[in-house]
Order: sequence, then structure tokens, then C-alpha cells
Amino acid sequence: VSDNNINSEVSKADNISNISLVEEMKKSYLDYAMSVIVSRALPDCRDGLKPVHRRILYSMNESGYNFNKPYKKSARIVGDVMGKYHPHGDSAIYHSMVRMAQNFSMR
Repeated sequence: VSDNNINSEVSKADNISNISLVEEMKKSYLDYAMSVIVSRALPDCRDGLKPVHRRILYSMNESGYNFNKPYKKSARIVGDVMGKYHPHGDSAIYHSMVRMAQNFSMR
């Protein structure tokens, strides 16, 4: 491809604008960070749960893991949650399960 063809194609496109890479990275990172904070990192004010907590509770309810049933290994619950609802790795699920099991952290 010659430089003349590239220049003629770029000049035909009206929606291309020159922007600073540094400024675009700052803006994009800030937008992404805010969306993560608002949608995942902060607990919901209605019930104090993060999305990963809700996924764990929903999966346990769907699987029939209730308070009056025998204990299940945490690996089974983590596998169910990770396989169906939270494909981001198991460490966040384990940490969230531990946090929910501590009565002093979920008030």
C-alpha cells in the first residue's frame, strides 16, 4: 500500500480526529476506574452486598445449599459460582465467602 493511497483514504474520512494519546489514556482510565468503583467495588446501599456476594448467595440458593442441609465444601460452591456467574477467577469468590461468614464484617 502506498502512502498516497493511505493519505487519500484518511482525507476522505470526516470522523477521524487527531488526539493526544496521553490525554485519551487518562480519560479512558478514569472512565473505566469510575465504572468499576460504582458497579463492582462499592457495596450497594440497599443491602450492603457487592455483585460477587449476590452471585454466591444466588448460586447457593439455586443449588439448594440451605442452612438446614449438611455442609458442603467451599470448593464446590466456588466452582458453581465461577462456572455459572463469575468467570474471573476463584480468589475473589473465596475472599467474599470468608467475608460473608464473618459476622463482624457484614453488619
